Amino acid sequence: MANAQTKGRTPLMRQYYALKERHPQAILLYRMGDFYEAFDDDAETISDLLGITLTTRNNGQAEEVPMAGFPHHALEKHLPKLVESGLRMAICEQVEDADEASGKVVERDVVEIVTPGASMHEQLLSPKQANYVAAVHWGSGHDKDTVGLAYIDVSTGEFAVAEAERQALPELLQTVSPSEVIIDKANQQKLQQLPGEHDFTTTTQEDWAFTYDFAYETLTRHFETHSMKGFGVDDMEIGLVAAGAALHYAGETQKSTLPHIQRLQRHERSTYMTLDPQTKRNLELVTTIRGRGQDGSLVEILDETATAMGGRLLRNWLVRPLRKVNRIRARLDAVEALHADRDLREDLREVLGGMGDLERLAAKVATERATPRDLVAIKNTLKQIPALKELLSGNESDKLQMLNERLSSCDRVVQRIEEALVDEPPANIGDGGLIRNGYSDDLDELREIAQDGKEWITETEQEEAERTGIPSLKVGFNKVFGYYLEVTNTHKDKVPDEYIRKQTLKNSERYITPELKEVEEKILNAEERMESLEYELFQELRMALAEETGELQENAHLAAMLDVFAALAEVADRRDYTRPDVHEGRELAIEDGRHPVVEQSLAAGDSFIPNDVTLDPESEQVLIITGPNMAGKSVVLRQTGLIVLLAQIGAFVPAGSARVGVVDRIFTRVGASDNLAAGESTFLVEMNETANILNNATPDSLILLDEVGRGTSTFDGLSIAWALVEFLHEHSRLMARTLFATHYHELNALSDRFERIKNYRIQVQKHEGEIIFLRKLIPGGADHSYGIEVARMAGLPEPVIGRAREVLSYLESHQLDPMEAGDDEAADD
Repeated sequence: MANAQTKGRTPLMRQYYALKERHPQAILLYRMGDFYEAFDDDAETISDLLGITLTTRNNGQAEEVPMAGFPHHALEKHLPKLVESGLRMAICEQVEDADEASGKVVERDVVEIVTPGASMHEQLLSPKQANYVAAVHWGSGHDKDTVGLAYIDVSTGEFAVAEAERQALPELLQTVSPSEVIIDKANQQKLQQLPGEHDFTTTTQEDWAFTYDFAYETLTRHFETHSMKGFGVDDMEIGLVAAGAALHYAGETQKSTLPHIQRLQRHERSTYMTLDPQTKRNLELVTTIRGRGQDGSLVEILDETATAMGGRLLRNWLVRPLRKVNRIRARLDAVEALHADRDLREDLREVLGGMGDLERLAAKVATERATPRDLVAIKNTLKQIPALKELLSGNESDKLQMLNERLSSCDRVVQRIEEALVDEPPANIGDGGLIRNGYSDDLDELREIAQDGKEWITETEQEEAERTGIPSLKVGFNKVFGYYLEVTNTHKDKVPDEYIRKQTLKNSERYITPELKEVEEKILNAEERMESLEYELFQELRMALAEETGELQENAHLAAMLDVFAALAEVADRRDYTRPDVHEGRELAIEDGRHPVVEQSLAAGDSFIPNDVTLDPESEQVLIITGPNMAGKSVVLRQTGLIVLLAQIGAFVPAGSARVGVVDRIFTRVGASDNLAAGESTFLVEMNETANILNNATPDSLILLDEVGRGTSTFDGLSIAWALVEFLHEHSRLMARTLFATHYHELNALSDRFERIKNYRIQVQKHEGEIIFLRKLIPGGADHSYGIEVARMAGLPEPVIGRAREVLSYLESHQLDPMEAGDDEAADD
């Protein structure tokens, strides 16, 4: 601590430092009366971040310490800024009644640690986005090439575990997208050295938390099982270490046993398409390349979900497309059924719109965080389920019928909440008035006593005013004196002798009487007992509902699925999407394909030009797409990738028709970027990404390459691009379906030499010296790159354009033929 001295501290500061020592990595917010205070370095940190005044506090014989704080009711306002800065916040509350402290410092303890990945505060959570804390564990010995990863969303109870090869960890982390990753101290350097971009906070934990015995005991104790075999994960030793560490960390932050985490799912990489960071960025699935949030991303176009839990599930599907054809087709069947029946879809969406976030509400109940209003929200949400079941009952879709059969109306939960709570309870338990009349005889009796007392006081006010002849006499109440009779100075000579003066004000006097104090005692005792009893009754109700957590979570998941199916059907209907034919083979045939985001961003009156794309490893494995910049090559590449991805999440696609052979990965190399902080130029980044593709692609992959080689000199770039296309065609391990967009029209010569390489071009026309982009993909190669024409359109001076044409003419007349170079080399051998 910056200014702390061990000796001479006040009792309160000794308590503070003892708590701070237990939580050295966190900012400790220490509750003092109606304020949260921070001291020393913590005070300076929050003062800077929140812009609040930094003061000092007396520390006995020790030096004064810096202090900064804010009112307790402002916690939810300030937490987001603090946590989004990557800080861990330890919330310290009084855990002892001040009246029982008997002259000593009131006992306090940390009741919650709020971190970027572990929080249940609504202000820190995006309604339609999951918030994961993940744990990573590296294997050793014969498992040194294996890594385990587990992730938890404490706000919903989702918990999953995966194992993968070490080199696959960056992609796995990108797929999960955790807000926070915990790692043992021994391996923290490995996490920091991972390649690629990662947007998470790293938190180190003690090495013992990452041991197999500790992890396994943590898991079996939590799930109350003898082993993990029932979850199908018992063989994942490395992954289970990560899972145990993640569960332990989540429990420590929430100061809870987390009863809403009721299962551990196996995250099988073979179940999902792999999307590396570059592909997610280049296809702009959930955010745009320019980092403008979701505006302009695929999820913005697709998200017509009516519930927060449906929105989260949709994002989950987008970054984890399926590879199992039967599961994809089952989803498509459900979407098709709702697409075909607009009335059913609209009715379902209307009912879903009346549902709350049951998934997060169930978690709040299980962890004793639910307020009275949360329970009423659960009741109102569950009341929508019978209507959903009625709407689904006549549909023939197997998937929708499965949802209908598994949805539960939870009648006993609805009835119990209905009987116990008023329809519009207060926000906080302590505000009173939340339990319905007739639910508890004892509470009703106390309410009657309190009400009778208040009626007596009202009557007394009228009677005393008449008896004493003081028309302005009033009965008032405050927390210091209780009930009192107030008489203005004008009438104080009329005050009866039995009135006992209690307080003198500027213009009036306040009095009490024995009768008034007697009734006051009855009222206050009744109200105090009412408050205590209401709290007990609410706690009893909340605990009873916690027993239903599993059923509530199941309903939440089923409603979310239904919401996503309805949303995808709605998008398909509005935008003329069609059902894709997803199959086990490797043929990809898209007719009249469109880019789902670009077509929605066109100005009114403009129409998107659709294009056909066919890829078949047996005949058309590699398509070389040439044409000028701005003509639409990149759009064709991206829309092809998005159509495949949409098909594999079980969505209809923006195309006239689409036959999609399932892909295991989509690779993209699109656009120019650099990583100057790591000393990597644009071209080096380009080559790193290309190398990743060549080293990891399989015959079932889809590769989208855009302008590879343009980051270096023309001849270097052309040579690399040429060799790359040859490799993709000839390497027996690959034969991956590939779209290769390029302005190197020289690559068209490759189609004459290799049978599975075909040339396509984006059609343009020249009219009176102008080039017109027709944005149509047609067979054949371009004979020009049209770069000079594009430069002229951009406004380069005519002398520059003229000289550029002269230089181009010279270079073209001296161009070497790469085919001849290859033949000469072969002859030398």
